[in-house]
Amino acid sequence: MKVFSAVIERCPDTGLYVGYVPGFPGAHSQGATLDELNANLKEVIEMLREEGEPKLETEFVGIQNVVVA
Repeated sequence: MKVFSAVIERCPDTGLYVGYVPGFPGAHSQGATLDELNANLKEVIEMLREEGEPKLETEFVGIQNVVVA
């Protein structure tokens, strides 16, 4: 079992959740709910891993708040 971190955003135009795994080309999807997005991302990642274990181009570190006046 392997765990991947995904960045999730919500599209203001469609209301859909959009997610991607940083540094993992092709590992992105969308869904109407967070559960649907998670299932869709899992499916995409499993499909991509059929071609072999990916070499991630970057490593997700985290998020940071930036305060501006």
